[in-house]
Amino acid sequence: MSTHSHGHVHDHDHSDVFHSHAPAGKMRLAFFLTLLILVVEIAGGWLSHSLALLSDAGHVLTDIAAIGLSWYAMKQSEKPSSKDMTFGYYRAGILAAFINGITLILITLWILWEAYHRFQRPEHVTPTWMFISAAVGLGINLYLGLGMRHEQDMNVKSAVLHMLGDAAASAGVIIGGIIIAVAHWYVVDPILSVLIAVLIALGAWRIVKQTVVILMEGTPKDVDLEKVVDAIRVVRGVHNVHDLHVWSITSGKNALSCHVALDGAVTIQESQVILKEIEHKLAHLNIGHVTVQMEDQNHQHVDDLLCASPEKSHHHHH
Repeated sequence: MSTHSHGHVHDHDHSDVFHSHAPAGKMRLAFFLTLLILVVEIAGGWLSHSLALLSDAGHVLTDIAAIGLSWYAMKQSEKPSSKDMTFGYYRAGILAAFINGITLILITLWILWEAYHRFQRPEHVTPTWMFISAAVGLGINLYLGLGMRHEQDMNVKSAVLHMLGDAAASAGVIIGGIIIAVAHWYVVDPILSVLIAVLIALGAWRIVKQTVVILMEGTPKDVDLEKVVDAIRVVRGVHNVHDLHVWSITSGKNALSCHVALDGAVTIQESQVILKEIEHKLAHLNIGHVTVQMEDQNHQHVDDLLCASPEKSHHHHH
């Protein structure tokens, strides 16, 4: 008869790795400061006729949505687990980051469409307003992005990526303004718009890929499956491991479930010692939520490391 053991890492030195406290206060500040950038850049873009500045304002608009969603998601993730949501609301942030990434890709397409028309008929651009608006955007985005760049939460990372991308775009707009003021070369405005669009698209695609892996419960990027298997197998008393699954509940919070085969004579007390040792080793491999089913090694089962199919899994349990 198999026993089911479920363990969390409690008094472990590495517990902070699994319980990141997202800076909701910083996100609130970021939301209102980014709203200020949007107003300044739309006004500046309208007054200067600069597509580069309006493109940046479009990016800033998605920043506001992204930061607003992030802020909301952080408040949601603070809610305790319930009967309906046994893992709590950790995935709210991942959904926000996914929506954020898709929105950015759509904005990119709009910028490229507008730039295409500008290449055909370059518009007269007033560089003074470009300088003023872009300088405000550059200053605020650098302040926010650099202030939150060390946060581990993927949702915050996606917002920081926006901010630093915006800062780079604002710097580009300032350089473009200098070229227009000196050389009157107005085609530099749509060229800048295209560069901003590429910058946005690259960041957005990276976010979408990362969030899809989490939503599909793929193996986390920071977990080496072979090392995980080796760490479990070297524990004294463990004969083998199978039906192994490793996934992320949310960014930075990894979970594992598996079956381990033990000697049938092992007592419950001895099995708890084995379980604690497995938890301890997995904590060093960035896995903080561990569920282990312990079985007699002579118990008949399909000996797949990964659960190969639902039929095999069903046969295995019964």
